[in-house]
Amino acid sequence: MKKKYASILIVFAIGGIALAQESPSPIPSPSASPEQTPSPSPSPSATAGRSVALRFVPPPMEGTISLGIFDSNDKLVRVLHRESKVDNFTIDENSLKTTWDGKNDAGEDLPTGKYRARGYTVGRLKVDDLGKVEAPPNGAADHVSVKLVTNPLVSDTRSVMELGVGFDSKGSFLKTMDGLPLATMNETPNLTRVSIAKEGEKAADIWQDDGSAVEHLRVSNIDKMMAFDCGFFELR
Repeated sequence: MKKKYASILIVFAIGGIALAQESPSPIPSPSASPEQTPSPSPSPSATAGRSVALRFVPPPMEGTISLGIFDSNDKLVRVLHRESKVDNFTIDENSLKTTWDGKNDAGEDLPTGKYRARGYTVGRLKVDDLGKVEAPPNGAADHVSVKLVTNPLVSDTRSVMELGVGFDSKGSFLKTMDGLPLATMNETPNLTRVSIAKEGEKAADIWQDDGSAVEHLRVSNIDKMMAFDCGFFELR
């Protein structure tokens, strides 16, 4: 699998470096390159023909891909891919391709207008269970600052992201501050509270509370994250 992934990235890197151009984008959103701007195209399988094809050159780093759809107010309206492998996308000549059906996470049709797709590749993380504690330390918060790996395929001036921690009915996960899940941490159900604190530049401590006990986790290699941007497009 690693050899296959590496071969795919080499092909994309060669094509992406030749295509990448500067396209300024305000912090904190990663900048978009013109060649990564998706082109809407109808799909007979989508409801009312509202399907939008999204193409992007994947960051040249092995890992999983999380991709979100954001509205004109920069609000996350759909988690299109969560911790997906390259095989979950259609592989075109110089890009990966996926499709959005114009719906939000609840399955409701969204209004016409301008939207944006962007996401992250997350490298292999290591999660260690450090046991139970009485309570999180005073310095624990809802997010930490993490240095991103520079994406050589785009002119991206963003070098730092705010990494948060969240939970749902299935457990805890790392996420962006705008709500895009990036990596599953622990599959403990019925959590009521989570918090996070940096442990050096490459690791973070996480505390998760299910109402009966507080569990202490440490996640390493959080410096292995790279941003990418599919650009803006119109949903019709």
